[in-house]
Amino acid sequence: MSPSHPAPLPPVIAIDGPTASGKGTVAAGVAAELDFHYLDSGALYRVVGLAALRAGIDATDAQALARVARSIAPAFVEGKIIQAGEDITLAIRSEAVGKAASQCAVFPGVRQALLDRQRAFRRPPGLVADGRDMGTVVFPDAQPKVYLTASVAERAERRHKQLIEKGIPATIDGLLRDLKERDARDSGRADAPLAVAADALVIDTTGMSIGQAIQAVVAAYKALPPA
Repeated sequence: MSPSHPAPLPPVIAIDGPTASGKGTVAAGVAAELDFHYLDSGALYRVVGLAALRAGIDATDAQALARVARSIAPAFVEGKIIQAGEDITLAIRSEAVGKAASQCAVFPGVRQALLDRQRAFRRPPGLVADGRDMGTVVFPDAQPKVYLTASVAERAERRHKQLIEKGIPATIDGLLRDLKERDARDSGRADAPLAVAADALVIDTTGMSIGQAIQAVVAAYKALPPA
């Protein structure tokens, strides 16, 4: 009798990059094209940030923030994010919540609390995961690993357009300042910093359409040798 072998894990495409680099839109597009599941890991941190703001928890209280991270149980249903029966899809997209999410993410206790929750999204036929440490920490065996980036100016313009379309007031100057602060915080944190994986495909989306970026990632996946 031949020894049994564990079934191979479903494939994962990891798409990392800084805030407003387009990774969420691109990852969702790639998932739709390949009929894969999609993980917006940043949304999990935003749920923690929203809960912390609502509870009045100080952004430096690592233990309290880790407790919040362990307590959340958001459901992703038809493009909506439901937490404790409430649709918080729009609520987590405010700049205040984004800043809180970035502040929460520096604490190892918060990241550890969300690690298993993120890995549970890995189901057949495959997963496209976007974030800041998908390829370096959460799914180190992901193939391909993609790092999306763009100039700070273009990222600010994109974020400004997104917010205005949602009726959320914002200024380019304020967004530029916020993006630079988040980049520094995300890249400089001790635990799972934003970084380019050694084997990542770097795609600069400055001046590139979303469709072009999606096709670049899909082509990289299809060019992989058979598992």
